[in-house]
Amino acid sequence: MLKKNLGETYSPLYFLSALGAGGLSITFFVYLNFFTSHKGNPISTWDTLQPYMFNEQWHISALTIGAMVALAVLTTLHLGLLFWNIREYRQFKETKAYKALVKSNNEVALMAIPLTLAMTVSVLFAAGAVFIPGLWAVAEYLFPAAIFALAVIGYYAVTMYGRYLTRLFTTGDFDFSENNNLSQMLAIFAFAMVGVGMAAPGAMSHHPQVSALGMFGAMLFLTIVIVLGLIKLVLGFKSILKYGVAELASPSLWIMIPILTLVGITLIRITMGLHHGFDGDASPAGFFVLTAFIVSLQMLFAAIGYAVMKKVGYFDKFIKGDAAHPGSYSLVCPGVASFVFGMFFVFYGLIKNGLVEPFSIGFFVVIAPLVWIQLKTISTLFILNRKMIFTKS
Repeated sequence: MLKKNLGETYSPLYFLSALGAGGLSITFFVYLNFFTSHKGNPISTWDTLQPYMFNEQWHISALTIGAMVALAVLTTLHLGLLFWNIREYRQFKETKAYKALVKSNNEVALMAIPLTLAMTVSVLFAAGAVFIPGLWAVAEYLFPAAIFALAVIGYYAVTMYGRYLTRLFTTGDFDFSENNNLSQMLAIFAFAMVGVGMAAPGAMSHHPQVSALGMFGAMLFLTIVIVLGLIKLVLGFKSILKYGVAELASPSLWIMIPILTLVGITLIRITMGLHHGFDGDASPAGFFVLTAFIVSLQMLFAAIGYAVMKKVGYFDKFIKGDAAHPGSYSLVCPGVASFVFGMFFVFYGLIKNGLVEPFSIGFFVVIAPLVWIQLKTISTLFILNRKMIFTKS
């Protein structure tokens, strides 16, 4: 059972629990998408998965069905946690804690809402493709609907963040002593999630107008991500170096990992959209450079964040210990992002360039660390859920 009526103890950061579950569902879709053949379709669907579900080799059937079951379970968990958060957030808005929140740096935590809603669009699209027979036959009708839904969410995110920036610009009350973390990048994360969602129809639609609309939306939000992201990243590191990192917000040091994943996938999707619809170039060598560069940046931020969190004892206190804080859900997204873009690196960077053979020994050696990250992330999500959201009775 889920806890109810948290009131003033609720935080919008709890939306990250739903975000994490949704992201983990996508990791199992990645298995289905990259490990099975779906000629004629850009992604795996119910119809393309049939030969694997009922394969003569039992292990292929077991792995396929297992991935589908995990996708279904985590999608259900995502939706359950999303509705729970919406209910608790409505109650929270009536409290004094909410009024204090929107007058502080922490107002940026509200950006977890459009971030999670944008993830929901991707989760439903993936789950629909896998579990609804024949859905892909009407995909061209779904692409404009997805673009519209993401445009609404994007507008919601822009207006919410615009209100926050307007307050800061007109009052100048941003507290730099409380900015000794990268939590302000949560807004950038939200814009990146909208952008990558827009890029999907841009890459897959066979109608040039729909494809162009999706790619334009992706590039619009990608521009916001790059410009505001650089500003917030510099300001965050400046405060960290001056005041030392805030222990409770130290997981935010890993937030660049999911942002980089979304930026990388957006660029890949835009490239594919230009290739399929506008005769643009999609070079395997270019994909290797792009994916290797993104993975390298992620490794840098992973090393910095791990060293700092290990030094302040964050893992011992908030994961292994009894301490609890909704900001700990920030640890789930980097794990999801590392796995997902790691797979993109393997398939677009290595396999497409003939550097690794699919299902060879080298292939399994390369993906083994990614699988470990995925399992560790699943474990972390359920530990946090038991500690903060699910009742102990």
